[in-house]
Amino acid sequence: MTRHLAITMGDPAGIGPEIIVKAAARLKDRIDEGKLKLTIIGSGPTLRLAEKQLGLDIEIPEAEMDGDWPNLCFIQADAEGEPILPGKLSADGGRMAFKAIEKGVQLALSGKIGGIVTAPLNKEALNKAGFHYAGHTELLAELTGARGSVMMLAHGNMRVSHVTTHVALEDVPKRLTPERLRLVIDLTDKALKNLGIASPKIAVAALNPHAGEGGLFGRQDTDISAPTIAKAVSDGLDIVGPVPGDTVFVKLRAGQYDAVVAMYHDQGHIPVKLLGFEIDPATGKWMDLSGVNITLGLPIVRTSVDHGTAFDIAGKGIANERSLIEAIEFAERLAASR
Repeated sequence: MTRHLAITMGDPAGIGPEIIVKAAARLKDRIDEGKLKLTIIGSGPTLRLAEKQLGLDIEIPEAEMDGDWPNLCFIQADAEGEPILPGKLSADGGRMAFKAIEKGVQLALSGKIGGIVTAPLNKEALNKAGFHYAGHTELLAELTGARGSVMMLAHGNMRVSHVTTHVALEDVPKRLTPERLRLVIDLTDKALKNLGIASPKIAVAALNPHAGEGGLFGRQDTDISAPTIAKAVSDGLDIVGPVPGDTVFVKLRAGQYDAVVAMYHDQGHIPVKLLGFEIDPATGKWMDLSGVNITLGLPIVRTSVDHGTAFDIAGKGIANERSLIEAIEFAERLAASR
């Protein structure tokens, strides 16, 4: 039986409402056939505004948390406060984003939904509302009680998980421990198998240039990464590394690996986003984007778009829904494997 997936709106002042309506319209045939079931959680007025502005052939009726749901429906995340306007940062926008996630987690942990797909939130608005988290990953880890979570980005065959994410660069070396690296390796291997890759091959990126050059540029790759990788190999995993960061992603793109474990945020994000964003050479503006953010190590399925709230284009009808549709597709595959 197909279970609903929840789509949390993120910050209602961003492009979340728009890409949700566009994605639902694009997926309408599958929804009508019952092959896909979606429950939107967020701010009702901003969703209705997006429906009106876009004028697409899609209707998203409101439902209650405990009621019976049609294949496509909407649940109000929290009571409305001041009007949330497109492109305007506010505490109410941050509050609504948090409450949508909170409801989505409750539904996922109860088993009523198969997983959560998140539209982007704004960290400043989230903190302004009194919810002090660095982002979705940290918020979801606390709400679900997860001891250790891992961010994986995916675009085509570019799958990259991260040892660290939202931390200062100076703090990265001290967070690279054998325990953390092994957790990331194990969760990455498990995720790849859940995505249908029977025998994953994973590369671990080096922290330092040239993998430390025998200790000339740092000892972490030699003293921490190499022994941890060797232990994983002895346990039967197909792991290589540490591979210098300036070549490991080229090899990933060439299909030599199924995923890469990156050491820090930008090391992993830059190659995925460079390939995922399509740029118009005539104007220098991005036209399309592809990529999915997957949180590993949670007791629930969670995927997300790989972009931000884009306040600068919110409410203009030009936001692209491709990343959201890809996130929905990944969530379906992961939910089906559980």
